[in-house]
Amino acid sequence: MNEDLNTYRTDTSDTSDLGAAGSAGRHRARRGISRAKLAGGAAALAGLGLVWAGTANAATPAAAKATPTCSAAALKATFGQQLAGGMNHQGVVITLRNLSGKTCALRGYPGLGLENSAHKAITTHTHWGNTWYAKDPGKKTLVLKDGQSAEAVVAWTHANTGTSGAVHASYLEITPPASTKHKTLAFPQWVDHADLSVTALARHINVTP
Repeated sequence: MNEDLNTYRTDTSDTSDLGAAGSAGRHRARRGISRAKLAGGAAALAGLGLVWAGTANAATPAAAKATPTCSAAALKATFGQQLAGGMNHQGVVITLRNLSGKTCALRGYPGLGLENSAHKAITTHTHWGNTWYAKDPGKKTLVLKDGQSAEAVVAWTHANTGTSGAVHASYLEITPPASTKHKTLAFPQWVDHADLSVTALARHINVTP
């Protein structure tokens, strides 16, 4: 009887251990399934996020169109205020006005070049930055609607007319930033060593005459 009871208890103990193991296995299986579902859901959400992000990125270039750069043909160049002073300094304000009928942009420094009376290019040295008459405003993107303008200040020195190193110019080439073509204005000036200084373009530049 005791043997049977002992055997039964032993069997019951074994059965209990197997049940715990089975229950634990079932719990682990359930957790594994839940984790798999969560991982699958996260992956699905991530996939949707990537799709949404891709859609937003794809829409951005179409939504934000860059303003085109003003071409030389779109601009009219003129001289503004004439500048003079001591120590043989001389200068002038140059203006570039947008007459294209559309909005365009300018950024940076105009290119400058001297020409003789036959429109032959004279080797010219152009220095970007501060001038005798104005502080350089630095590079800024200027969005010009039709009819709006930007300006820069040009300066040079001239010793006595015809002295060694002085160049007699008849015309000034003005090349807008990022352009390969230029505008030409009459410029009958003596310029020492063909050296010109110019500021960056700005809406308006305060000058000291």
